[in-house]
Amino acid sequence: MSAVIRYTEYGIPHITADDYPGLGFGTGWAQAADQICTLADGFVTVRGERSRWFGAEQKPDASLSAAGTNLTSDLWFRGVRDARTVEKLLARPAPAGPSREVRQLSRGWAAGYNAWLRDHRDEITDPACKGADWVRPITPLDVSRRGFALSVLSGQGAAVNGITAAAPPGAGSARAGSEVAARPGTGRTGQAARTTQDPQKDQEAQKAQRAQKAPEAQAPQEARAARQPDPREAARAARAALDPQRSDMGSNAVAFGGSTTANGSGALIGNPHYPWSGGRRFWQSHQTIPGELDAAGGSLLASPTISIGHNRNIAWSHTVATGVPLTLHELKLDPADPTAYTVDGKTERMRPRKVTVADKSGRRVTRTQWWTRYGPVSTNVAGVELPWTERTAYALADPNARNLRFTDAGLAFSKARDVAGVRDALRRVQGLPWVNTVATDSGGHTLMAQSQVLPRVTDALAERCNTPLGQATYPAAGLAVLDGSRGDCVPRTGPGAVQRGVFGPSEMPQLHDAPYVENSNDSAWLSHAGRPLTGFPRIFGDTGTERSMRTRGALRDVSAMAREGGIDQRALRAQQFANRAPAGELAAEDAATACAKLPGGTAPGSDGRNVDVSAACDVLRDWDRTLRTDSEGALLFDRFWRHLTASAPEGKLWRTPFDPEHPVSTPRDLNTGTPAFRTALADAVAELDRYGIAPDAPLGRHQFVERRGDRLPIPGGTESLGVWNKTEPVWDTGHGGYREVEAGSSYIQTVTFSGHGCPVRAGTLLTYSQSSDPTSAHHSDQTRLYSRGRMVQERFCEQDIRSAPGLRTVHVGTR
Repeated sequence: MSAVIRYTEYGIPHITADDYPGLGFGTGWAQAADQICTLADGFVTVRGERSRWFGAEQKPDASLSAAGTNLTSDLWFRGVRDARTVEKLLARPAPAGPSREVRQLSRGWAAGYNAWLRDHRDEITDPACKGADWVRPITPLDVSRRGFALSVLSGQGAAVNGITAAAPPGAGSARAGSEVAARPGTGRTGQAARTTQDPQKDQEAQKAQRAQKAPEAQAPQEARAARQPDPREAARAARAALDPQRSDMGSNAVAFGGSTTANGSGALIGNPHYPWSGGRRFWQSHQTIPGELDAAGGSLLASPTISIGHNRNIAWSHTVATGVPLTLHELKLDPADPTAYTVDGKTERMRPRKVTVADKSGRRVTRTQWWTRYGPVSTNVAGVELPWTERTAYALADPNARNLRFTDAGLAFSKARDVAGVRDALRRVQGLPWVNTVATDSGGHTLMAQSQVLPRVTDALAERCNTPLGQATYPAAGLAVLDGSRGDCVPRTGPGAVQRGVFGPSEMPQLHDAPYVENSNDSAWLSHAGRPLTGFPRIFGDTGTERSMRTRGALRDVSAMAREGGIDQRALRAQQFANRAPAGELAAEDAATACAKLPGGTAPGSDGRNVDVSAACDVLRDWDRTLRTDSEGALLFDRFWRHLTASAPEGKLWRTPFDPEHPVSTPRDLNTGTPAFRTALADAVAELDRYGIAPDAPLGRHQFVERRGDRLPIPGGTESLGVWNKTEPVWDTGHGGYREVEAGSSYIQTVTFSGHGCPVRAGTLLTYSQSSDPTSAHHSDQTRLYSRGRMVQERFCEQDIRSAPGLRTVHVGTR
């Protein structure tokens, strides 16, 4: 195995090999060089060894599961290992299992990683793992285990706390206290939970903590036997937990058709929103096998293929989808044995899986997980508490636990020649667990496809088989809770599906050859504002309901771009860095007007004290409605809006309600007559004053990251503000202002095609830069570009690569 790696500006590798093993080798080698500590940490995770190396009670990096502690993480991943789950998937031939090419890429990736580690272990400078014994060689199976973790991230991986804590009644309180988690969040090894100073997020966290203070196993036996989940509470919890806008993974993507562009070819913006630290970072590269493959883009760490990118003829991106990739089955238990359940009148016993892990002191911890024909028993799924009583338990069915095709999807896109080829790849591979696909090509075609692996829960099946709990959670959030005592309530297999129990490709929402297609993590309903997609089962997402602020702003912007036409690279980059705040455009003028009318220029704060808000009125009026780094008043509106949206009574934020006939323009007209408005304004002004921050201070002065001793102002705004260039920053409770970014824009690409010269032209930007090593020259170089609203002009064609200043070539291979 061998490869040639040519590095151009910003440490971007162009990897060329003669075959797939060699390409995998070069990719693994180059990723290890940039990300050795983050990668090694992830491999410790999937081996189930975090407690051994870092301590059982520490909080893990949440990039590979929602585990609340290292012990929980280990119990889950060690259970996957003991059951040989990944080995069984690898034993399946394609298309059910990975293709021959992906197996070769994974084998090469592991060999390349190991080669770099063998030759450079003593040269590691990243303090996160310098000299650490847990940085060890890996196997191709480790690479596949990590791929499996990503596949089940929104299914079993999001329920690991409930799965590992589940115990039958009478098992004692040692298994109690399941850590409530819905979609995975972010965190770093050893970090304790922190308040965010985001009123919305802190309210949700406090509710979760209250739920944990009364673990089910500590309740009296008879009370536990009688207690069932409250359907209304469960519906609210599931809707909140399964809302992609509340996750640390989101995204925008838009593809423009030839009728809207300057030269008749397609154009695309890919703008995934992912964590800025940990194992779900992107890493940028260009992969080539002459005559076989030539693609560039961003890859999730440890992936041997491009995850989001382009080749000479097509460009694609992904957005986190609204489809619910799991179902629950409510089990009717044997009155004499809570580990036995009935199906069609016959008793089946649960299968206990004893899992043992060692902690840092060498102490061995053994717990039992309980599995059924549907999947594992869990006491918490999607934010819903599911007590295991003498009569009832709940099993989680996750079809992506049979999906090891995620990597094949990236490879198939990399080789596609047009949008028709992308559609064919989706039909053949069926490997995307929790994302939509947005694509375009040089011929000017477009595609938006909700291409998830989803359990085939039709509305008819849900109507026939949902339990009372499911009758509440399914319409509210798309979470089916099916009657587990009936064999005819198992989802059937859709036409053309490569695995049982899931929808077939022809049954999924798709829109192609529209002038534009766009998604910002709402359902596929308004992929084009004028061509709604309807008639799909609720499990795919809701329709005819209020869209997020980001979706509304995006649809308004891209519709205007399409109408105006002439779209080119300049227009794409202008959209990416406009940093408009749709919430501000809707509410700032009303807020300023109401502010100016407050008696005496004061408003009561939440602590009961009157606050002088008079200076804020003009600041809000004069604010430019953007989250650019030089925007004056942006921070004031940001804090005001956080307080208001967290406290305003449901349905009382706006005076004009949502109208499904006008979903982009409604709701609107800020309701300034409520006490919540006045209190939110007072709290925001008092908060800034407490930290000595002027209400008209430029955003970049107080929203920044520190890299290598420099403060880098960061543009963009939060989900609730609706900013396309999403930034979820971390509030500094000691000094005020935002001093780090938790998640947001990550690997950005603007792609157009050309009929002369290099056939594809792309601007790219990895917002947090290529390397997580703070001593690397490529730890913050692209972050400095992001701070200034600039992108890297990609070098894709041979003549461009050869002309790169400072071009560096490395030959790598097996010895």
